[in-house]
Amino acid sequence: MPARTRTVRVLRTLRRLFLVLTGAVLMAFNINSFVSAGGIIPGGFTGFSLLIKDVAWTFGNIRLPFSIILYTLNAVPAIICFRYIGKNFTLYSCLMVLVSGFLTDWIPGAEIGGVNVTAAIIAFLRPHDILLSSVFGGLLNAVAVSLCLYAGATSGGTDFIAILISEKFHRDAWNYILAGNCVILALAAWLYSLDRALYSIIFQFTTTFMLSSLYRGYQQRTMLIITGKADEICTLIRDKTNHTATSLKGLGSYEKVERVLLYSVVAADEVSGLVSAIKKADEKAFINILKTEQLNGKFYQRRKD
Repeated sequence: MPARTRTVRVLRTLRRLFLVLTGAVLMAFNINSFVSAGGIIPGGFTGFSLLIKDVAWTFGNIRLPFSIILYTLNAVPAIICFRYIGKNFTLYSCLMVLVSGFLTDWIPGAEIGGVNVTAAIIAFLRPHDILLSSVFGGLLNAVAVSLCLYAGATSGGTDFIAILISEKFHRDAWNYILAGNCVILALAAWLYSLDRALYSIIFQFTTTFMLSSLYRGYQQRTMLIITGKADEICTLIRDKTNHTATSLKGLGSYEKVERVLLYSVVAADEVSGLVSAIKKADEKAFINILKTEQLNGKFYQRRKD
């Protein structure tokens, strides 16, 4: 293997590790600050783990470690994803789960020189308004999840299930995940209070809205390109995105010159680089980019590893 290739791989691995570990730290800090301050129940396995922990302590006076519950819930989905989705993708995701679970239990009692500095910082930053906890906790949660996604991993939990269903059965699983979250919130409302469930909805809505802005890897864009260099741009699209394009011949009404309209659907995070490359190939190209709401048919998905 050439030295340059090895260097690139090492740098890529270090980048992924940095992003995953940073996401895990932010996730654990968020659970111990904003989430705990508002008594919020996040979505997915994290929220379910917190709910099980709260129920065990409130009704049984049993102190269960958050990490053990989280690891148990993630075990089976992780094994399935390791086999069917990708080894590296699953391993980095498991690293996120392991570190975030450990830090969530460790942070409240962490001491430096006999002083619980971490707890003091959390107490200082923790808001006393539940609405603020819901909003800013949701924002911080979205940042943590986005870092994992940029690293080619997930925060575990229901993301394992959603990606598995999407990859293997080409079906959108988010409606099922949403239904599961609704069950968790209904349990929280029944066991505790309706207010706690409603603030948790604000937390989840903020996370979803912010996540859609921070990470667009699962979104698609439709590109309509009018050009006089159709073959060159088709090759460029294929080389850069592994997608192709459909060409339609037409006549420009102003110059009365034959032009080609290229129709292609690509991942949203590929658009910026692709537009720059197209403009270099044909500075006169006219490009219209549309948000793709729903897509049926074969669409190339980049490998998770």
